[in-house]
Amino acid sequence: QVQLVESGGGLVQAGGSMRLSCAASGGTFSRHTVAWFRQAPGMEREFVAAIFRSGGSTYYGDSMKGRFTISRDNAKNAMYLQIDSLKPEDTAVYYCASSPTLILSSLRMPTQYQYWGQGTQVAVSS
Repeated sequence: QVQLVESGGGLVQAGGSMRLSCAASGGTFSRHTVAWFRQAPGMEREFVAAIFRSGGSTYYGDSMKGRFTISRDNAKNAMYLQIDSLKPEDTAVYYCASSPTLILSSLRMPTQYQYWGQGTQVAVSS
């Protein structure tokens, strides 16, 4: 059983940067594919980015390329999401998620992730 805890959210002005962290415990984190999703009020949960267990392959949502960078440090049981040039439309609760059995075709599907953090709020002011 893996427990995930996000941190690093908060209020930031448009154009700023933010780094979210996700700390994992209780399982073999290095064997999991991990991802970030976000959910704005009244919206469905949206795929942001994912990174495979080795850390060598990363994938981004179609509208996320260029400003979002996902990374992981298996030695620290942690993953990160760097967000640059923040926009008001980035305002959402950001969740980290993981799965030991994910395949490439399922990366963007939140239902395919077994473990979730509680979320961290990111608010971007204009």
